[in-house]
Amino acid sequence: MRKWFYPLGLVTLLGFAAIYISFTSEEMVQLDRKMSELIYGNEFITLFHYIGEQKFIIIMMLILFVYLWVRSKNYRGMLFGLFTVGVGNVLNQLLKKWVQRERPEIPNQLESFSFPSGHAMVGLLYIFTIAYFLAEHQSNKTIRVLIWIGAIILTIFTGLSRIAESRHYATDVFAGWLAGYTWFILVALWYEYRKSIFKKNIR
Repeated sequence: MRKWFYPLGLVTLLGFAAIYISFTSEEMVQLDRKMSELIYGNEFITLFHYIGEQKFIIIMMLILFVYLWVRSKNYRGMLFGLFTVGVGNVLNQLLKKWVQRERPEIPNQLESFSFPSGHAMVGLLYIFTIAYFLAEHQSNKTIRVLIWIGAIILTIFTGLSRIAESRHYATDVFAGWLAGYTWFILVALWYEYRKSIFKKNIR
């Protein structure tokens, strides 16, 4: 990964903390309202919520694990996926129970807490994990860039779908992206450090 990806993880951590501290402020409430008015009911954006559903994530991660095993028996990469998505999902649930923010009031609303959005956080984690390994095995720089652009677009629409459906406030989604990226970078740092140690040992 590019070196600037790593300090960005610190920025996103600080951003998450800032939203956590201020999501009840008048400015943030206004932001939530404006975002909801802007995209609520957008049928195109709503379709992307399927990408963040648990069953879809499990299927995609299993496909990734098969890919890593068949291509290079990359067991550490499979552990990377378990850390990012599996542990990331647990972190999301712990954060929700810690903050205990109620979801927007709509009929047939979900009963779980709202902050941060799981679709945004875990969606980023699994999409970025897949993009990471697809890009790692690509020598063509243009293709690597396109992979990451595609991953970012999918991540954005997956998170926005929760606002379009009124399942989450915009600040829930933004916090999910920020927390997800921070955790992704921490796992990536561990993975690349262990990979560099392994390469040194086999020389």
